[in-house]
Amino acid sequence: MGTDEARAGLMRAGLNLIQQALSIYDRDLRLAVWNPRFQEMFALPEHLASEGASFEETIRFLVGRGEYGVVDDPEAAVQARVRAARAFQPHYMERERPGGRWISVEGSPLPQGGWVTVYTDITEVKLQERMLRARSAELSDEVLANSERLAQANRALAATNTALQEAKRELTEMEARTRLTTEMMPAHIAHVGRDLRYTYSNRRLSTVIPGRPSQILGLTGREALGDETFEKIHPYLLRALEGEASVFEFSDEASGRRIRAAFTPDQIADGPIGGVYILSMDVTSETQARAALMQTRKRELAVQLTSGVAHDFANLLTIILGLQGRLERLDLPEDGRALVAGTLAAARRGGVLLDRIASVSGRRAPRPVATDVAALLDDLRLLATPTLPETTRLETHIGGPLPLLLLDAGALQDALVNLVLNARDAMGAKGGLIRICAQALRDTWLEIRVEDEGTGFSAEALDKALDPFFTTKGGEGTGLGLSMVYDQTTLAGGTLRLSNRPGGGASVSLRLPLRPVEIAPAPLLVLLVEDDPDIRETVRGMLRAAGHAVIEAASGAEALALAEVPGIGLVLSDIQLAGAMSGTDLAAALHAKGHAARLLLMSALPAGDPRRLAATAPVLTKPFDAATLSAVIGASLA
Repeated sequence: MGTDEARAGLMRAGLNLIQQALSIYDRDLRLAVWNPRFQEMFALPEHLASEGASFEETIRFLVGRGEYGVVDDPEAAVQARVRAARAFQPHYMERERPGGRWISVEGSPLPQGGWVTVYTDITEVKLQERMLRARSAELSDEVLANSERLAQANRALAATNTALQEAKRELTEMEARTRLTTEMMPAHIAHVGRDLRYTYSNRRLSTVIPGRPSQILGLTGREALGDETFEKIHPYLLRALEGEASVFEFSDEASGRRIRAAFTPDQIADGPIGGVYILSMDVTSETQARAALMQTRKRELAVQLTSGVAHDFANLLTIILGLQGRLERLDLPEDGRALVAGTLAAARRGGVLLDRIASVSGRRAPRPVATDVAALLDDLRLLATPTLPETTRLETHIGGPLPLLLLDAGALQDALVNLVLNARDAMGAKGGLIRICAQALRDTWLEIRVEDEGTGFSAEALDKALDPFFTTKGGEGTGLGLSMVYDQTTLAGGTLRLSNRPGGGASVSLRLPLRPVEIAPAPLLVLLVEDDPDIRETVRGMLRAAGHAVIEAASGAEALALAEVPGIGLVLSDIQLAGAMSGTDLAAALHAKGHAARLLLMSALPAGDPRRLAATAPVLTKPFDAATLSAVIGASLA
């Protein structure tokens, strides 16, 4: 048991031993802490002696039962006491209860808001006072004895009050420490009662799920989260109320966030379950990284499974093409020449199929560059329109301004062309409208939807269309188009969703991580190392256009000498250099010297090349433009 739990247990035990009634209402005037004497003194029903009970409803119950005597307007009396409580002013009063008993009421506000109130039965004290007044003229031994008893009772009361004040101080400090700790956590921590109404929250809900309120005390889960999100977690809340803890991940459609939530029953030992503790975290970035890693592993497995088969198949196709080519040169009858032509066409189609398999299973590292999405869609329209029949139109829409984004523009354009061609085939000769819409979903996703007016996806296609080699086109399709789009999207950390539009037609939604290009870095003195003079001139122009000063070297040895120039903030070097020293060797030498400049390499080598894999600094893939160069420099300096 932890220290705080032990203290809480000791505090509860101490409160139960106190003879006075005690209650603590929070700043929203809902019951937070009480002892059994509080419920017994006022004969409160269970729902008014439970966590989160309303102060107003408690006063209404007491007024209705005559606790405050006869009142002309009960509701006005209730509201008057609620207003007095919200004023948060300390007070002390004594009043006679129904049945002739007297109590004193002492209220004290808490620093973080709310009330501590102590109720003491002073009936015996009042009886002694009355007796003294009635027999003041004939004091007797009995009166003196009663006075002594009264003094003793007052001393005991003072001791109890001292203990109560200490318990209140410790409770206040414990609550303040707990709230400070929970407010600092990057997660939403909350508690709901059995009615699924929030009784505690660290006010971080709007951080974890944007668009939700921060102040949710007293709200139900449905009111705070909305119908769609609440329905997702409702079964887990019910399981927790039955004593079963669980962890659940779900997507919030409105914000695009991926949320992980833990539900823990509020139960001490074998006692009753009073509610559910909820811990919610935003795991969107983790999910994106996990999806990309999973897809990479799938690709590596596909390479292992297909590489040997593809190699042997390619050899067989080479033999077939060679033999059929020799037959084609012979003087064959018309039927024989047709058979040879068909065999050649089938073999060439097999070669195309091998290329498609290689593009699915081969190692291809994402190459994000600074991308203008509007310009990319304009280029796509020019590229795809000539492939469409006259009866088919292609429109693009941007839902609001978008900044330059880091995207694998080539892979994205390939994916969109594939989807446009699928939509064209789905609509057939009758044609229709193909619409591409792009928009930002808060600060998390770039969503691109491709919609058509065809027949939509069948139930089987919705279930299997992303599987490699699944096709609804018979012998006309390879079944690799949507699979490639899915592969490219998930490799970038995104998601792909297929659906049918309510008005008819199919909809394919791509969500890619929204990564704006960073603001250009402050001007630097850059040492540019490149042995090709044309490339060196081009990169020099990009750097100077961005405001950087540039000094140049054509080899690693020359760069080492120039590195002694004071003030160099960045060394940008090609990996392959003339001479014995490569760009990787140069980076290692500068690192060994403890050079203060940042190191950035560039290369046209493929991602799997050993010379590139040996690099100890970030690598910028050629070709690149000025915006991409500026973004990568900014990222390397961050």
